[in-house]
Amino acid sequence: MNSPGPVIALRNLARSFEQGGVRIDVLRGVNLEIAPGEIVALVGPSGSGKSTLLQAVGLLEGGFSGQIELAGKDASNLSSAERTTMRREHLGFVYQFHHLLPDFTAKENVVLPQLLVGTKRAAANERALELLGALGLEHRVEHRPSQLSGGEQQRVAVARALANRPQLVLADEPTGNLDEKTSERVLGEFLELVRGQGSSALVATHNERLAARMDRVVRLHEGRIE
Repeated sequence: MNSPGPVIALRNLARSFEQGGVRIDVLRGVNLEIAPGEIVALVGPSGSGKSTLLQAVGLLEGGFSGQIELAGKDASNLSSAERTTMRREHLGFVYQFHHLLPDFTAKENVVLPQLLVGTKRAAANERALELLGALGLEHRVEHRPSQLSGGEQQRVAVARALANRPQLVLADEPTGNLDEKTSERVLGEFLELVRGQGSSALVATHNERLAARMDRVVRLHEGRIE
């Protein structure tokens, strides 16, 4: 039996900007594949293009050349509506700042993305409680973000990203806004949940110690994978 193909495949991905009449090459022909269930750390100094690469993989903006293949489909030249559909069906996102909806409870923040893809409310509530419980937040499910600590807010963001069991989770410095002890704990919980549901992940971080806990480390330097 043939092994499944990569969840994401980037081929000669490039991105340039014009600034003050000067061309700036942010990505210079990136080639990268991530296998099903693989968790990859993306490391590199500030300005190396990590966030730009995640925006490309996340289908969050255009202007890239090269090929992006997501879940076996060419996603390089999709319309805005098609990119939105692909994100909902295949991707989850965790950012350095949680970006939770402030007027909704922790549980509601995890339920909402499920409703958007057609999950029944009862099943969405059950999934939200399962994830929040696994993250140690069973006693905080009815609290709004302003009533939660920074670490708790980021755990809710992790639960929200995993709610629809995405094939690929993209995380941009997901613990960069937390103290060292909380960062270690939240990342450990994140990795355990991602592995437990069989998702893949691409995690941008400047923290070498955290990167070492993942399956593979790739280094981005001056717009290229070393």
